Amino acid sequence: MERVMNIIKPKPNPQQQLRDWQRKLRQECRNIERQIRDIQREEKSVQKAIREAAKRNDMGSAKSLAKEIVRSRRTVNRLHENRAQLNSISMHLGESVAIARTVGHLSKSSEVMKLVNNLMKAPEVAVTMQEFSKEMTKAGVIEEVVNDSLDTALDSEDIEEEIEEEVDKVLTSIAGETAAQLPEAVRKERLKQPATAQARQEEEAIAEGVDDEAELEEIRARLANVRS
Repeated sequence: MERVMNIIKPKPNPQQQLRDWQRKLRQECRNIERQIRDIQREEKSVQKAIREAAKRNDMGSAKSLAKEIVRSRRTVNRLHENRAQLNSISMHLGESVAIARTVGHLSKSSEVMKLVNNLMKAPEVAVTMQEFSKEMTKAGVIEEVVNDSLDTALDSEDIEEEIEEEVDKVLTSIAGETAAQLPEAVRKERLKQPATAQARQEEEAIAEGVDDEAELEEIRARLANVRS
């Protein structure tokens, strides 16, 4: 019965399809903007935690939190890029519909196909773009897209190295004055201290009534939640 209904159901005209797609694209852009605001709001709490860790000379925790900020800022940059590409898709679709008024049907767009393919690799909008890909392929706007996620996996090691390089800059900008008050040798030692030494330091803090590890995990969890 459902198949019969699909056969007799009139197909939407290009203008209707455009309005539907653009409405969904606008909604996705609003979701991205909200996620960016959430991440930036949470970053303020992390900055405060970094300054507090630096004041008690806990540079291991400060560095760990600084790494979370670097990851969050990279996520925000990626979200801005995703939003710009969504807006580009909407613009190109508008151009396709304008052409359709002349030729009577939607034509394939290599630009839209390229943008959709890029966004299908972005974890924040991948599910939405998979649905868009199916609808646009059916409408004849793009060809079937094959999502290849190997590139990001191959680049993961390079990204980790870049993050490490950015961490010190973040520490300097947020807790520079406090960190600078530590002797250079002590500061470097605390940044490089092994996990066992850091764990021992945290145990001492807990004994004094400060559960740093629990606080760190809570902050990491909040940041991971707003980044996802």
